[in-house]
Amino acid sequence: MITLGTSFSSFHFAQNAHGLVIVDMHAAHERIMYEKLKVSYQQGELATQPLLVPLTINVSPQEAILAEQHQELFAKFGFAIERFSDDSVVVREIPSLLQQADVDKLVCDVLADLNMFGSSERLEQANNQLLSTIACYGSVRAHRKLTIAEMNALLREMEATERSAQC
Repeated sequence: MITLGTSFSSFHFAQNAHGLVIVDMHAAHERIMYEKLKVSYQQGELATQPLLVPLTINVSPQEAILAEQHQELFAKFGFAIERFSDDSVVVREIPSLLQQADVDKLVCDVLADLNMFGSSERLEQANNQLLSTIACYGSVRAHRKLTIAEMNALLREMEATERSAQC
């Protein structure tokens, strides 16, 4: 694919052998991230990044208990999280793919899911949804201006990613 430009800082225009290709950069990057996370998760090889400064997050007392009870579940997704106090948790490690993500919001959302589902078995059944949520948080945001090199790199990754044309 050959880069032609962007519009509204969200859509990328490219050309390939079949004609014009319009790419929603967030959706494309989210699919790429999702497929990488899925493969890493299935192979038990989710790369993680220790945080130089651990992240303390205020949560409800029930969510703090859930974080403590489900440390292994978080670890499967690349998080080192522990209960810090009656109403807070501390995150010491995150999946490497989420270095630019809003980690505190993501952890709160996962804890809310745990609270709603009530068991890790339900979360296991919702594995793809959680990976999708993680991918969304780690993806290029709409209106973020990418350089031509970044756009081209995204296109190359799309070409190498299974189901990259699907959100």
